Amino acid sequence: MNTPSPDTSIQPSLRFVLVETSHPGNIGAAARAIKTMGFSDLVLVNPRFVDATIHDEAIAFASSAQDVLAATRLVTGIDEALEGCRFAAAVTSRPREFSPPMLTARGFATEVAATPYRPSALVFGSERYGLPNEIVEKCNALVSIPANPAYPSLNLAQAVQILAYECRLAYLGDSLTQTDVGFQGERASIAAVEGVYAHFERALTDIEFLNPHTPKKMMPRLRRLFARAGLEVEEVNILRGIAKQILLKADKGG
Repeated sequence: MNTPSPDTSIQPSLRFVLVETSHPGNIGAAARAIKTMGFSDLVLVNPRFVDATIHDEAIAFASSAQDVLAATRLVTGIDEALEGCRFAAAVTSRPREFSPPMLTARGFATEVAATPYRPSALVFGSERYGLPNEIVEKCNALVSIPANPAYPSLNLAQAVQILAYECRLAYLGDSLTQTDVGFQGERASIAAVEGVYAHFERALTDIEFLNPHTPKKMMPRLRRLFARAGLEVEEVNILRGIAKQILLKADKGG
């Protein structure tokens, strides 16, 4: 099995801060979530277990993200967790009477992607109690994931995954590609598609499917079909081959 190459497309300027996390499994799953999206900076504030990063559950749920766990920092307060950050957002689903400005997950991602060299942080509360107001007040913004209002219950690692995903999309922008998933050939040139169009017109005329004196809408519809298909180079070659065989058969009388 090939080892995936390191992902160098993401700027390592986004920190994920987990406050008073209860379950080591969630810490491991969070490490896996951020690694899959190209991030690696994980900080724990007063986790329930002092050995959280080497706990069996954390290691099991981290899957192949043990390197992120090994580099995770444990701190005793939010000030230390946010040290060096110039922008921080608290993730919450509870209404707050007094709070910093509200951002959507996508809005936060857009904000930090616009300044990729400005260290930023996402702060997540404990599974049972969320974030206390005194920590929320230290953040520049609130981020809320628009879950089903009848059941707005997200697992901690799921919330981390959603925010990490949005930030990856925002960071990569138009350069986002998945070259190892599926197949995408080289798009054919305008001249090549025009060649297919002309070739098919000759072939359809030769077999008397098309009356050159009254073409009506047939050829414009074929042009629209080719345009909508977004033909690739190999597809052009296939279609030219089909048209060639039609012409050969027509010349031989069927």
